[in-house]
Parts: sequence; structure tokens; C-alpha cells
Amino acid sequence: MWHRTGAADLLGNSDWLALKAAATALQPLQIKDGSVPEAADQGPAAEYVGIICGAIKALAPHFPHDNEYLRLLVTDFQRWRDGGFAVPDFLDSLLAFAPAAERIDGLGHLVVFPMYTQNGSTSRLVEAVLIEVIWPEFVAELESGAYSNKLFVPVRFLDFTAGYDSNSAVLFPESVAVRTTPSFTWGAIFADREAARFRRVLRAAAATTSLELPADAAALLDDQQLAQETFVMWDLIHDRTHMRGDLPFDPFMIKQRMPFFLYSLEELRCDLTAFRESVSIQHDEDASPQARKHAKLVQYAVIFDRIFRFAITGSRVRNYDGLGGQLLFAWLHQHHVLHWTDTKLSIDWDEVTDVVIALGTAIEDLYWRSIDRPKTAHWLAAYQLVAGTVTPNPASVWAKGPDALPLDGPPRGLTDQVLDDEFPLSMFYEALEKKMRTVIESTAGITGESPDAAPSV
Repeated sequence: MWHRTGAADLLGNSDWLALKAAATALQPLQIKDGSVPEAADQGPAAEYVGIICGAIKALAPHFPHDNEYLRLLVTDFQRWRDGGFAVPDFLDSLLAFAPAAERIDGLGHLVVFPMYTQNGSTSRLVEAVLIEVIWPEFVAELESGAYSNKLFVPVRFLDFTAGYDSNSAVLFPESVAVRTTPSFTWGAIFADREAARFRRVLRAAAATTSLELPADAAALLDDQQLAQETFVMWDLIHDRTHMRGDLPFDPFMIKQRMPFFLYSLEELRCDLTAFRESVSIQHDEDASPQARKHAKLVQYAVIFDRIFRFAITGSRVRNYDGLGGQLLFAWLHQHHVLHWTDTKLSIDWDEVTDVVIALGTAIEDLYWRSIDRPKTAHWLAAYQLVAGTVTPNPASVWAKGPDALPLDGPPRGLTDQVLDDEFPLSMFYEALEKKMRTVIESTAGITGESPDAAPSV
């Protein structure tokens, strides 16, 4: 039997607190690649590693399902120390860590690796995270049927070191320092953080724009568990959509530089697939009541998270998620189902579903046609799809059309012509961003345990 490691179990545990403190003290001694190069720092680093190893051994009985991983984790730390703190290599323990093997609601994991954190630290520092799996019964039913995704692990935070006191909401094995890249067998997404920041941002955005929320959408604001289960369902379908469907031969252009608006379309395609599939599940009489209930909520979440949080979060430097939010908002507005009238925002909920699905269909048609097109022609067609709805930067070379672009050279020449802010914010979003800036910033480090109330707007 596994021992459920809830917040009350280990948050105040002396071994966890010692591990967290030692990892925190070790981080300033490391450089970007994770090593500790200064001889004067290696003595203290060895002491911290000793504390970390002792704490892992003490905590291991709470995680019998991770016994082999935790044993190898101690070995990897000791080998790193004994090797003089060169670039760390935690491949052995990483290969033994398999959180997707047992997706049980409430099952805990202790995760300690030298790793970078997306939207957090870009250096491979030793980070420590206590997490619990979120695996509702209705999600298990969906995953065991038409929405199989064996690598997907939705989780929630219990506690974490500084790299996760950030906007990072993913825990990916590819971020860990290893000697060679293995085949990855899992990817974890912090649904509690996604839900908590969604709730805070939507509450503030609705107040700022005088948007009247439907009753079931408003329920998301008052119920963290409901919201995070909704995000688990959304993420399950989104994540499995990558590499499925009529795609370009290599949709991510692995190891190639690609204009950021193509990443925008890929991420938005996956979200709109989740939207479309949720519409189908909502009306599927064979689906469970919980699945049908959450399916409707996924539709609200996709729209609101995209048009409010995504569009105005982050810098304007090649912000592909931001552009995806702008595109969805403009598409809804130009198809007359989203309105900004008398300084109030409103959405025609009876008509919005078909319009959202139509945008997904347009992206899928772009992909379907791509296998008959040269790469540059596909890129140009993708640009035309976006620019047909979101107004490009007046200084854009791409907006001038093919005759202005260096089509006779390598693809990099085309990518270099894309401006950092190729599609600037509209006047609506410029005004909204100013009013929402402090709210957006306040969501860094947020978890499901954070206060619900949004800061004053």
C-alpha cells in the first residue's frame, strides 16, 4: 500500500525542510550548466549534498512506489559530489522515475533534480518539489477510451524551491541534466497552478470589462477543485493532439528556426481541438455526467484563458501564446460573436461554439494543404491566415508580401525578417494590459492553496 503524502503530512516535516533548505543554499554555488566550478564552493556544496541525501533516505518510506528512483537519486548525488561537482548527470535516477506508471488521485512524489524550469530558472540548478497526482475518475475514464495519453501526468504543488516560485506550470524530464537524451515516458503539468491563475485573472478581467459570466462559468471562480479538474481534462486532450491529425511532415521543425507564429498556430490548434472534442463529449449521452459537466467548462476555460491571460502575459518578444490569444479574440470579434460596446464586453454564447470550431478548422485545413506545399509556401500561407485576422506591425517586411522577402535563400533568412513583435497588441489589449498588469504579475508562484481573491484592479 502507498502512503498518501498530503500537505499535512510533509510540509512541516523536518527532513523535507532540511532538503529544501540545502537545495536552496546549493543553488547560488552552481553555474548555468549545473556544475560547481569554484574550489572554495565545493566543500559547502558537499555538505549540502550530504543533507539532501540524508533527507531523501529519511523521506523515502513515504514514497514506496518511487523506491528505486529515490535509491538511484542518492547514488547520482553522491557520484556528482565525488566527481568534483562537474556538469551533473542524473540519467540513472531520471530513467527510474516513472510517475505515469501509477496515476492515482492523491499519490505523492518527491522530485529532486538539477534542472531548469520553463518560465522560471534557465540554469540547471538543484530543485526540489513535493507534488500530488490529480486523477479524477472521469478523467481516468476518458483516458482509457478515446483520449489515451499514457505520458500525461496532471499534478498539484505541495511545496517547491525557487525555480518553481515562478510562472512555470510544467515538470518535464527533458529539463533534467543528463549525459545523453533518453526516450521520455512522462510529462507533468501543474493543473492547480493553471486553475488558480485562471481564476484570479478571469475574476479581474470580467470585472474590468464588465463581462457577465454564465452561471456555470462563474462557478469556476469559486471552486479550485472544479477548475483544476477542468484543466486536467483540457490538458489531456491538448497534449495528445500534438503529432495527431493531418500535420506538416515536421510541425515543430525540430532543430530548425521557425517563425514564432507557426508555434502560435500549433498551440492554438491543440487548444481548439480540446474545445471541439469537449463539445462532442458534452453532447455524448454515453459519457459520464462528470465528463459532460467538465466538457462544458473546458470550453469556457479555453476561451477565457486564451483571450484574457494568454494574450497579455509575457513579453512582446516572439510571444507565440500571446499571439494565439490575440488571434482567437479577433476571430470572435470579426465573426460578430464577441462585442465591445458601451465599454462592456459580451459574448453570444449560443453562437460562439461554431465560430471557435471554424477557426480550428481553418488551421487544420492549413496543415492538410501543407504536405503539397514547399516549406516557404506553407510559412507564407500560415502568415496570411494570421494576418487576415490580426493586424501586423506597420514596419513588417512579411506584411509586404512574398516580393519583399528573401525567398531565394535559406529559411533562416525568412525567420530573421519576422519582427519580435510582429503582431502588436490592439488598442483594446493595450488598455486591458495596463489595467490587468498587476493581476497577471501576481500569479507568479501561485498554487491551488493561494488565496482566491484577485488584487484590486
